[in-house]
Amino acid sequence: MATNIQKGTKVPYIPGTKPSIKNAQLLISTGITSLDSIIGGGLPIGSILVIEEDTYGNYAKIMLNYFLAEGIVSSHELFVASQDTQPSQLISELPAVIENPSSSSIPLMNDDKMQIAWRYQNMRVADLSNNEQTFGHYYDLTKKMDKDTIDKAKIIQWNGEKNIYFNDFKWNKYFNGFNNLLYIDLLKNIQESLKNENFYVNANPHKRNILRIGIHSLGSRLWLSDVQSDTDADFLKFFYCFRALLRSSYAVAVITVPVKNFETHSSVIGRMEHMADTAIALESFAGSPKETNPIFKDYHGLLHIKKMAAINTLAAFNPKTYDLAFKMRRKKFVIETLHLPPEFGETTQREQDDSPTGCGGAQSKLNF
Repeated sequence: MATNIQKGTKVPYIPGTKPSIKNAQLLISTGITSLDSIIGGGLPIGSILVIEEDTYGNYAKIMLNYFLAEGIVSSHELFVASQDTQPSQLISELPAVIENPSSSSIPLMNDDKMQIAWRYQNMRVADLSNNEQTFGHYYDLTKKMDKDTIDKAKIIQWNGEKNIYFNDFKWNKYFNGFNNLLYIDLLKNIQESLKNENFYVNANPHKRNILRIGIHSLGSRLWLSDVQSDTDADFLKFFYCFRALLRSSYAVAVITVPVKNFETHSSVIGRMEHMADTAIALESFAGSPKETNPIFKDYHGLLHIKKMAAINTLAAFNPKTYDLAFKMRRKKFVIETLHLPPEFGETTQREQDDSPTGCGGAQSKLNF
């Protein structure tokens, strides 16, 4: 891949990027530093991150907002697409960056002192950071990004209303086989953005930049065809064509997918994960028995790693742990290593059961 740094070659500096220390692949930040560390330092250029949405899609939307906000702060260009929510609304909800983060603002620090057994006192809540790899910013979810900052950024919005390529025979033939023409229109708009703004690898722009593509809730009810088999075929074909576009460009995509819409066709999700480069799933506790389970009282959901990117390397990055959970603080979204509390009640009961007692509750000292 052209974005891999070869020895002895001169690579142009692109704001908001960093070469991986493992394979020299150019990376960008997801906007969530703990997630960057989990997936190996960041998202490789030319790759797709799929976020399988939680039950109500709230947390996946927040993660997408982090990705887009990081793009604006890093002076990257954005392409925001959604059928369910107006792209302008998504952009208006982006969190404000913390210019000078203090230790109390950093998500990886402990928010609350752990009042548990002494052997847990020195255990880090989330040992996910790597100082050599972390290069993103921190954000405050209670504040919105300044409108002037957003207006200065170059953002392309798509909501499927213009449909300028619906009746274009040339492009319908180029992206043939789609039953839902919205997929053709979205692909063509992305292709035009990559071409017009010189994001292709073989282009020679005056100054290189990155295009961040955020697609919200792809495959939702608004993307349905008349027949379920047509819906599944269009969905998978989009990933196939989209991946081909990204592989030859300085662009990175984050796509949120409501996987519950495909529960009756589980093979679709498996094939989608195969075509994605990185795939994670969010399991929210909202509306489930785990919401009231005291074991998970410190978390709002679990984060499952479905696939890790393996670009320009023989093996994908292997995180320190796959036991991950997330929670929403007032100002931030935090991903942590899942630590279950010790079962004090059972331990105390066991000690009482093991204590020998004699008549009247007194300890027996009989010698035989």
